[in-house]
Amino acid sequence: MVRFWFTIPLWQRVIGALVLGTLTGLFWGPDAESIKWIGDFFIKSVKMLVVPLIFFSLVSGVAAIGDLRKLGAVGGRAMLLFVVTGQIAVWLGLALGSFFKPGQGIDASAIELGITPEPNRTTAVDMILSMVPESPVKVMADAQVLPLIVFAMLMGIGILMAGKEGEPAAKVFDSGSVVMQKVTMIVMELTPFGVFALMAWVAGTLGQDALIALAKLVVLNYVGCLLIIFVLYSAMIHFLAKLPVHDFFRGIIDAMAVSYSTASSNATLPVTMRCTERNLGVSNSVASFVVSLGATINMNGTAMYLGLATLFGAQVFGVHLSWGDYFLISILSTLGAVGAAGIPGAGLIMMALVFGAVGVPLETIAFVAGVDRIMDMMRTVTNVSGDAAVATTVAVMTNEIDREEMISADDI
Repeated sequence: MVRFWFTIPLWQRVIGALVLGTLTGLFWGPDAESIKWIGDFFIKSVKMLVVPLIFFSLVSGVAAIGDLRKLGAVGGRAMLLFVVTGQIAVWLGLALGSFFKPGQGIDASAIELGITPEPNRTTAVDMILSMVPESPVKVMADAQVLPLIVFAMLMGIGILMAGKEGEPAAKVFDSGSVVMQKVTMIVMELTPFGVFALMAWVAGTLGQDALIALAKLVVLNYVGCLLIIFVLYSAMIHFLAKLPVHDFFRGIIDAMAVSYSTASSNATLPVTMRCTERNLGVSNSVASFVVSLGATINMNGTAMYLGLATLFGAQVFGVHLSWGDYFLISILSTLGAVGAAGIPGAGLIMMALVFGAVGVPLETIAFVAGVDRIMDMMRTVTNVSGDAAVATTVAVMTNEIDREEMISADDI
C-alpha cells in the first residue's frame, strides 16, 4: 500500500486530497476543525525551512556566478533584467489583488488566529538600517529575513572575491543548498495530508464563500502568469532582442510543457538549456550561465504570486496595508522569489517571510495550501520562460546568438 502511494505523482495526490478535503469539510461542517492540527503540523514544517533554505540557496546562487568579472557584460545585463522583470511581476500581482479583491467578502471571524505578526511601522531609514544585521546568528534565530538575505548575498560575494581559496566554501554552500532541497522534498510529501486537513477545515468553517475566493485566486494567478509570459516577455523579445516572438515561443514549447508537468525549474533546467541553445541559437556560454543562474534567482511567477497572495490574506483578515507596506512587499517578494528553490512548493515556503513583515496572519498559508500546486504549475512555466527570454536577450546584447539557428515552424 505504501509503495503504491508513492507511485502516484505528488501533484495527483495533492489534487485528490484537495477534492476529498473539500467534500469532507462540506459534509462534516464546523467539527472538521478537529483535524486542523494535521494541517498546522504541515505549516510548521514549512516555516521550519524558510531560514536555512534562503541562506544556502542565496549564498550558493551568488557564488555560482563563478567570477566577479562575469557580472559585467553578461552577468550585469542578466541581473538587471531579472530585477526589473521581477519588480514588474510583483507589482502586477499587487495590482490584480487590489483591483479584483479575491479575499474580500469572507467572514473569517470563526477562525481562531495564532500569534499575528505586528504590521510594519518602520520608516524608510529604519528599513535601510534594519538590512544590516548586528548579529547574523540572532537574525537567523529570530527569522529576520531581510537582513538574512543581505548577509547571504555578502557571503556569496565574499566567496567570489576569495577566488580559489573560496572554492571549498562554495562547495559547502552548494552541498547545503542541495541538502535543503532534499529536505524540502521530504516536507512536501506531507502536502497531501496537510491539504486534506486544511481544506476540510476551511470548507467546514467558512463554507462555499472560501471556495469561491480560492477559485478567484487561482484564476488571477493564471491571468497574472499569462500576462507576464505573453506581454512582458514578448515585449522583451520584440523590442530588446528584436527577434520574432512566435519563433521564440515555438523554440521553448518543450521547456514550457515539462515545467508545467513537473512544477520544478530545476527539473526543467536541462530541457530549458537545450531549447535555448539548439532552438534559439544562444551560445553555450551564455545559455549555461544565464539559464542556470535564472533557475536559482529568476522567479517572476513566484514574485507575482507572493504579492497577490499577501493581498489575499490581508483582505480575508481585514489587515490594512499602507503604501510603505506595498513597497516592502515588492522588495521581499522579489528577494523571496530569489531565495525560493526551483522545486515544487517553494513559493509556499516563502509566504511566511512576506506575510510576517506586513502583519498578515500566517493562517493565510492554510487557506492557499490546498490549491497551491495548481497555481505552482503555471508559475513554473512563467519562471522557465523568463529564464529563456533573459538568456536570449542577453545573447543578442552581447552578440552571442546565431540568428540563423533559430528554428522555423517547419522544423518543429
